[in-house]
Amino acid sequence: MQITRGLTHLNPYPQGCVLSIGNFDGVHLGHKAVIKKVVERGQQLKLPVVLMIFEPQPLEYFLKDNEPPRLMRLREKILQFATLPLDQVIIVRFNRHFANYQAEQFIHEILLKKLNVKHLVIGDDFHFGKARQGNFALLTEQGKIHDFTVEDTGSFETVGLRVSSTLIRDALRTGNLAQAERLLGRCYTICGRVAHGHKRGRLMGFPTANIMMARKNTPVNGVFAVLITGIDEQVYQGIANVGTRPTFSGGSKVIVETHLFNFNKDIYGHYVEIHFKEKIRDELCFNSMEDLKQQIECDILTAQTIFAAPSIL
Repeated sequence: MQITRGLTHLNPYPQGCVLSIGNFDGVHLGHKAVIKKVVERGQQLKLPVVLMIFEPQPLEYFLKDNEPPRLMRLREKILQFATLPLDQVIIVRFNRHFANYQAEQFIHEILLKKLNVKHLVIGDDFHFGKARQGNFALLTEQGKIHDFTVEDTGSFETVGLRVSSTLIRDALRTGNLAQAERLLGRCYTICGRVAHGHKRGRLMGFPTANIMMARKNTPVNGVFAVLITGIDEQVYQGIANVGTRPTFSGGSKVIVETHLFNFNKDIYGHYVEIHFKEKIRDELCFNSMEDLKQQIECDILTAQTIFAAPSIL
């Protein structure tokens, strides 16, 4: 899979390509249905399969600090794409210039000149161009003029629900991890590199592997029973606190602090994946270190009870 950043050095495919465009935040079951359709059309037409995504995501650009929390960071998204039969992923920088593209300008300059698109697969709520002028009808009209076809995949439903990133965020926000897993098609995870912290957990007897999220909002908050992979070939059990550490006036940036059970290795610098299995409680502010220590002990017992259930793994 080739990864291309920006539009400057794109070379149009001589025979054309099959394309889908979107944020693909979470790469959930609905996204995978779109990608499956793109791959099928690519195989039928014997053309390369291409995805176009945006960084930052459009709502992050327009809403700034009020944007909805991401389900995954760019690297996590690329890792998910790498498991799929894609030929190219194009990462477009979403800035003022790109936001001001007129819909027909986007079709002519990017879809046709830059990529030579022959078939376009889009989701049921896809809009593009300045003020979201572009839609399925415009693409279909232009396709008839410029010799490309357009396909709307429609809504993808599972367990009677239309799968969407918004619905998954709502499930995670309310601690309904089982619902989120059904919509994602896999357990919700956070990936990142283990960094040095202030060692407060170690002083209390609960050393943690810390991942700095470098943002103010995440789709999950609180204490969770988790599994962690990426250290070696094993899967480790633990608890993770996702939040701003109000007991220590931690600031506004979110940190994921994971304590692994019966573990004593130096894993700084490891790129790990934290798998969220069940929410234990919300993040709290404690009056003393001793109160916090007692609560962590309770959290560990709760998580161990959760992992003792035969279906949790």
